Amino acid sequence: MLNAQEFDNWCHRLKISGQARSVIEQIRSSEPVRRVRSNGINVVGSYSSMKMGRTIQFESHKVELPASEEYEQDNDVLEYYDQPYRLCLKVKAKNGRTVTVTHVPDFFVIRKSSAGFEEWKSSVRLEKLATKQPERYVFSIDVGWLSPPVAEVVEELGLYYRLRTDKEINWVKYRNRQFLKAYTIKTYQINVEVGNRIREQVALTPGITYSDLIQTLTATSDEVNALIANGEIYTDLSVASLTEPERVHLFVNQAAADAYNHWLLEQKITEENSLFAAISNQKSTNFTSSIHPEAIERYLKASPCDLAQANHRYQIITQQAAGKPTDNATISERTIRYWKAKFILAQKKYNWGYIGLLDNHASKGNRKPKISQHTQDFIDKIIADHYETLKQKGRMAVYGVLKHEWEKTKNPEELPSYVTFCNRIKQRSGYEQTKKRLGSRAAYQQSAFYWELDLTTPPHGDRPWEIAHIDHTQVDVELVCSRTGRNLGRPWATLLMDAYSRRILAVYLTFDEPSYRSIMMVLRICVQRYSRLPETIVVDGGAEFSSIYFETLLAAFGCTKKQRPPAKARFGSVIERLFGTTNTEFFHNLQGNTQITKQVRLVTKSNNPKKQAVWTLDELYAFFCIYSYEFYDNKEHPTLGKSPHQAFTEGIEKSGQRKMQEIIYDENFKIFTLPSTPKGTAKVQPSRGIKINYLYYWSIDDSFIQPEIEGTDVPVRYDPFDMGTAYAYVKGQWIRCISQYYKSFQNRSEREVKLATVELRRTRQKSSKRINLTAKERAAYLEEAEAKEAILEQRLHDLASQDVRSIIESRITQPTGEDQKRNQSQKVKKVAKSNLKSEKSLEPKIDFNTINPYTNEELW
Repeated sequence: MLNAQEFDNWCHRLKISGQARSVIEQIRSSEPVRRVRSNGINVVGSYSSMKMGRTIQFESHKVELPASEEYEQDNDVLEYYDQPYRLCLKVKAKNGRTVTVTHVPDFFVIRKSSAGFEEWKSSVRLEKLATKQPERYVFSIDVGWLSPPVAEVVEELGLYYRLRTDKEINWVKYRNRQFLKAYTIKTYQINVEVGNRIREQVALTPGITYSDLIQTLTATSDEVNALIANGEIYTDLSVASLTEPERVHLFVNQAAADAYNHWLLEQKITEENSLFAAISNQKSTNFTSSIHPEAIERYLKASPCDLAQANHRYQIITQQAAGKPTDNATISERTIRYWKAKFILAQKKYNWGYIGLLDNHASKGNRKPKISQHTQDFIDKIIADHYETLKQKGRMAVYGVLKHEWEKTKNPEELPSYVTFCNRIKQRSGYEQTKKRLGSRAAYQQSAFYWELDLTTPPHGDRPWEIAHIDHTQVDVELVCSRTGRNLGRPWATLLMDAYSRRILAVYLTFDEPSYRSIMMVLRICVQRYSRLPETIVVDGGAEFSSIYFETLLAAFGCTKKQRPPAKARFGSVIERLFGTTNTEFFHNLQGNTQITKQVRLVTKSNNPKKQAVWTLDELYAFFCIYSYEFYDNKEHPTLGKSPHQAFTEGIEKSGQRKMQEIIYDENFKIFTLPSTPKGTAKVQPSRGIKINYLYYWSIDDSFIQPEIEGTDVPVRYDPFDMGTAYAYVKGQWIRCISQYYKSFQNRSEREVKLATVELRRTRQKSSKRINLTAKERAAYLEEAEAKEAILEQRLHDLASQDVRSIIESRITQPTGEDQKRNQSQKVKKVAKSNLKSEKSLEPKIDFNTINPYTNEELW
């Protein structure tokens, strides 16, 4: 970004007018004027921009996201802002009146020699808009798409306006930029000798393919990728995708590539001239040139049975014509003569005798409707007004309405039968009918698939770690408390899944409903296991995914967020299918599973899952980890034709390890993933410390006493699972701070404190006392409120979650080798065994890979 002096120099150099400068300064100093949203089709999200040092919103991942990537890579672009400014336009409405509307362009772009607004839309969308608003959207052969009303307003400000389409996006180049992005953001350290050897080989064999180079020198993909990203070897990124190494040709520089392409062009021209000469000497024998179009149409409409029958007839008449014996004992001579006559007639009429041997079944019979058009319209109106409504009336009831309304019309025609009425309902069935009767969510299953006819980007990415999905689901099993035996209900599972390989990267179980805490834990587990985070994370429209905490955390690690449209499960199909798989293969095989509750009338006291529950949260989590990270990971996936582990490993080997993207899992990382205040900082107040969530915290090493620290704002974090603890960033390191009422708030979760606060406020309201609460009053109430039902249940939930977190922290950090994976599995099993109570175990020696220790049944 430009600093104040650089921006001032830019304005003077381009002679920016005062009015334009005022608009630009307003855009540069303000937040986006609107939040992007999905209309049910588009995927919205936020892109972490290194150039801007902030997140950039996009309203379409197939148009605006590639545009952001283009601005990011374009050296001519100095700054760019999303949803920057509201423009007032005067346009003509359908009734001819002039109305004023507001328009917010997608981007404001500051270039080296210009500045203006740029709007990105798909070409298909523009064609539809041009039909509806012909004066606002105009296509010019010379210029392309224009919007005269917007351009007129913008030019008055002394700026430019461009309407751009997805046709300008080179998708191969975009994919390659994504592929090399990691090597351009962080430098990959390559051995000098290896780099020289690769460049020498490329110089000796111009045009060598990526795959041949790897095999010839036994080089790694990381080394070749780094050299391409740094410009030390060259390939045209707009020609072939780097994910197809056999099609990627490498050169020492662009000049060598141009010379090679000129040589290929000369060779191609020579070959084409030779081919043209050969074709010119031959006589054209186009099969369809002399056949009547009607015959071709009949041939294309013929069924396989019709064609088989015609082939049989053709064989008989040709054999007889040639004087060969035929096996036609069951066929009369009269029939054969009839076929010959039809063959000859078709030959004269269509210039193709074969067509006469086809039985034209499609034109046989009376296919006209047996009721008049007036009657059919009458039935349709009754169906639309009474059947296709949210009241969901039955067919018989609506047919009664039809009979009643028919009698009013005194129509001389016969009343349509109930069968005719039902057939018409069936003919009208589909997406629209289901939507009118059951709503859009139910009709979604019958909606048409979106077919991508043009090459863009693979929906699941080109490699591991490129795209991942996070989602939550409530587990179909009832659990009990390990301390009291009390039923605690069904837990929530949060899963992080790699879209390319379908590998489960991280799982987390908790009794709390989906929140930022679940996201925090699953991302922590991912870094703990792999020292990586995905480049793009796809989420649904949950409030936790739209929180400042989540977006800030992703931006800090350079992750792009994509939010799929609401109630559109197909956009997250890979993880939605995974939920079904985990239920059928794991949870539904456990005692206390809730399958029976789908048929409520069958539930009795003896088979009620709440009474059958025996699993605790920590025990279930330990076994679910074994299932997710071992059994599912090594089982063949039906879509991939290989196991997720194999697909993941092969993808990494092909695309590169990318170790420069590694994240160290340590205390600093865990503290950094903790939530903060809305400002992100807190003021150090003398003798009181920092204030977070209305609670004061003091540093354990008395760092707040230092004169240079007092009165300053410092970055802060708090632990949502322990409100007695917070952290402040002082002099380059995180300092642990404790609450003034540490004894009362220690190991109390944020959720428990909030529940206690709500309960205490409700009590105060009943007694007409003041509602504002001090930290001391909250601490005292927490100690006295152990018997309160809601708080007691939350306390038990938090204790169970502590057991799960102890399992997580006991795991080995990186499961890279087979030995580490085996040791990790043994450690998880050891923790699971230590948590099992002796009175619940039925056998002293149990195979934890396959047996449920409570029921002695196979888990999967």
